[in-house]
Formats: sequence, C-alpha cells, structure tokens
Amino acid sequence: MIRPLALAGVLSAAVLVAGCDVTRSSVVVTRSPGGYTPTHAATPPPAPPGGSYRVMKGDTLYSIAFRNKVDFRDLAGWNGIDSPYTIWPGQDLRLSPPGHDNKPAPAHAAPVVVAATPPPGGSPPHGAPPPAQPAFQAVTDADVAPPPVPAPATTTNTPVVVAGKPAESVVPVPVPPPSTPNVPAPAPAPVENPSAATPIVTSGASRSAGGIAWRWPADGTMLKKFSSSDAIPGIEIGGKAGDPVRSAADGVVVYSGNGLVGYGELVIIKHSDSFLSAYGHNRKRLVKEGEKVKAGQSVAEMGSSGATRDELQFQIRRDGNPVDPLQYLPAR
Repeated sequence: MIRPLALAGVLSAAVLVAGCDVTRSSVVVTRSPGGYTPTHAATPPPAPPGGSYRVMKGDTLYSIAFRNKVDFRDLAGWNGIDSPYTIWPGQDLRLSPPGHDNKPAPAHAAPVVVAATPPPGGSPPHGAPPPAQPAFQAVTDADVAPPPVPAPATTTNTPVVVAGKPAESVVPVPVPPPSTPNVPAPAPAPVENPSAATPIVTSGASRSAGGIAWRWPADGTMLKKFSSSDAIPGIEIGGKAGDPVRSAADGVVVYSGNGLVGYGELVIIKHSDSFLSAYGHNRKRLVKEGEKVKAGQSVAEMGSSGATRDELQFQIRRDGNPVDPLQYLPAR
C-alpha cells in the first residue's frame, strides 16, 4: 500500500512542476523603474474629404467646414483665407491640403514597436529567440511635453462673414488707426459681438469639459443616442413644436440658416477654436450670425424641419469631428 501511494505522490508533484514551468514560459512580465504603462497605436485623424466645394449664398466658412466634417481652421488654411474668413457665392474652396488630392489615405496607422527589457536573470524565456540589440533614440522636448490645455471659450471676438449678404450683416475686424513713422501701430480693439436678445434660463446642472461649461440644450427626453456611423451623427431630443432650444454653452452664432441638407432650420454656435455645437430640425431660428449667446439662452424653437417628428438634433464637434455629446453634457 505504501509504494503505490508514494508513486502517486511523485506523479502529482511532477504534474504541478510541469504546470508551473508552462506558466513561466508563456507569460513574461517586464517591469521598468516608472511602473507599467500600456502603449497603444495612435488613432489616425480622419482623412480630408478631398475635392472642392462651391460657395452658395448664405454659407459661412464655419457651415462649409461643418458640412464636410473638417476643422474650420484647416479649411481656411488650405484656401489661404484669413480672419474674418470672407467668402463669396461662386467661390471654389479646396477640401484638402494642397497636394493631398487623389492620394489614398493609409489603411492603418503605423504600429508602435516597444522593445521589452529582458526579465531578471538574463536568460530569455524557453523557446524564445535571443533578444536583438536595443535601438536608442534621442528624446526631445516634444516627447515629454504635457498635453495641450484646451482653448478658452471664444465669446466676444469672432467676426462672422456670410456669403452674399450685405456688409451690415458682417461683424468686422476693427482696423487700427494709421501710425506715425517710427511709432508702432496700436493693437486693434477686439471684436465685440452683439448680444442676442432672447430669454436666458440659468437654472439646471452644468458640466465642465474641454474647458467649457455645458448644459442640456432642451428639456425633452432623449430619443436617440450618438453613433459615429450615422450620416448625421448626434443625439435626438424629443419635445413639442415650439419648445425652447437653448445654447449648450456660451458662444457666438456662426451659422443660422437652412442650407445644409438633412438638418432643416439649423443653428451652429462656436464655443472656442476647438468646439462647435449644432441645433437642427428647428421650427424657427431666433438668432443670427455674429450674435453672442450665453449658456441657457434660447436660440430656436423646436420643430420638425428636415425630420418626421418634432425633435432637436444636437451635435458637438471637436476640431471638426463629431463627438458624443453625452461625454460633455451633465448627467440627468
């Protein structure tokens, strides 16, 4: 009886040792002095749409950029347009940087390769090839620079030019007086956008995100969540015809019109150089281009223009790209 039991004990110990050996050969943990930080391949930005767009009456540079999901600053740069971004009907605008047309976008981002340090003991895992000699690369200030700070909200210095509208509809850039010789010209006074004359509702929760305090733009229930694959990516909020549609944050109206297919009566508000918000399917627009609005201020009346039911189609764009508004609006 003793010998079979002893043999069974030896076999069990062998199985445990073999199992431990398999585990050691299949998992390699590498530690560095600063702790472990996972490295991911960077997501490439969306490729510019390419081609060109012919400006129509009522367009603004902001609405054209919004229509084509590009940053208005990029669109201005590709076409050599400086602030206040004057455009005119019939003008053809590039929708990509010079030299970009007809070049296919790369299918995948270049993989990030990280050289792992060998485990303690100096011997590679069982079955692994000898480690290659590490390559060294100088670290520049850009590699260790802190993340950029979000741009502050721009609410009082946004000139807006509407294609085909008379000059009085334009919020101009002030021109400094002529200077005398050897005396530097004084800096021009900042643009002062006129304030919209609609009601402001200051109650309700707000949430700070991206350097901006956001509020819900309507009181109704959410009918549809955000999906980046939608042709019109945003959220849909239900309600009754005539319900107030309010600005989600302080900003300046950079488009008020119905020239974008699928949006109906649309208002676009600039909150900073990075953030825009859009309010579609309205029954009536209450603000015009160049007007300054506050968070909670009425900008439109809810309706069904371009839709089959009364609703608000709400979007937030960051650097020209649609983002999920629920990541910015307060929980409710």
